[in-house]
Amino acid sequence: MIRITDRISIDESAIEERFIRSSGPGGQNVNKLATAVQLRFDLRGSSLPADMRTRAGRLAGRRLTRDGVIVILAQTHRTQERNRQDALDRLIELLQQASIAPKPRRPTRPTKGSRERRLQSKKNRATVKGLRQVKPSLD
Repeated sequence: MIRITDRISIDESAIEERFIRSSGPGGQNVNKLATAVQLRFDLRGSSLPADMRTRAGRLAGRRLTRDGVIVILAQTHRTQERNRQDALDRLIELLQQASIAPKPRRPTRPTKGSRERRLQSKKNRATVKGLRQVKPSLD
C-alpha cells in the first residue's frame, strides 16, 4: 500500500509501470536501455473519494487521458530505479494536493469606513480634475 495521507492510501497493483527508451541523459545507454518510466494510474477505477478524484483530474491537466488514466513520464535520471521513484513521488504529490479540500468562500461586504473613504477619494479626484479644466475667458 502506498500512503498518500493519514487516511488515504492506494494499492500498488493500481499503478502500472512501463519502461521505455529515454531521450534524456545517459550517453550511449540511451540507445541500449529503457530507463524512462511511464507510470499509469487509473483514476476512475481507483478507490479514492469522489471529490478527491475530481480535484486530481483537474490538477493532472494534460496528463489525464480520456479514459481517466493519469500518465506520468519520468526520464530525467540515468537509472531506471531513480526514474521510477521520481514518477511515483510526482503521483503521490499530485494526489496529496488533490486530498486538500478548498475552503468555501464566504462573501463579505465592505465596511462603512471603507465605503466612505472610497467616496471621499472619488470626490478629491474629481476636484483635482475640475481644477485642470481651462475655463473660457469672458473677453
